[in-house]
Amino acid sequence: MRLSLAPDRTSHQRGEQDGTHHAMGGLSLRRDRTACTAETMTLVLGQGAPLPDSAADVEDLVLRLRGHVSQLATLTPSQEPALLRAQLLCSGGLPEGYMPSRVHLVRLAEATQELLAAVRTYGAVPGKPSRQRRWRKPPINVLRGSVFVLALACLVLAASVPRT
Repeated sequence: MRLSLAPDRTSHQRGEQDGTHHAMGGLSLRRDRTACTAETMTLVLGQGAPLPDSAADVEDLVLRLRGHVSQLATLTPSQEPALLRAQLLCSGGLPEGYMPSRVHLVRLAEATQELLAAVRTYGAVPGKPSRQRRWRKPPINVLRGSVFVLALACLVLAASVPRT
């Protein structure tokens, strides 16, 4: 069984329908970084996860893991051993050949898993994402009515001032 590395089109369409569609390729910005990292690690280290078939799949997974490491690096202290190990593996290039590239991929996934565990122990990522209050954009007719009422109040005030 081969797992697809292409983005899920159903979540993209669902996001457009319920209004959560954002820029940046239609990705939902509310997704937790740790959940994305865990998904990618499951593709590599999962119990029934097969080795990637092509060099392009390996390269794609390595790029994803490097991105996760750079995102998680902001949530951990700079001298954390797991972070240093993951950054060391990310800084090296992808080895040539079938087995060396797959071994590098697995090592990078294990280092990312250790980094994720370190992030969770520091408590930098909450279990539930915090919701910030977002103000609802008023309809245009409400704005028009408000401007009309303000203009009318100014006219009445100007008319009630005695002339000297």
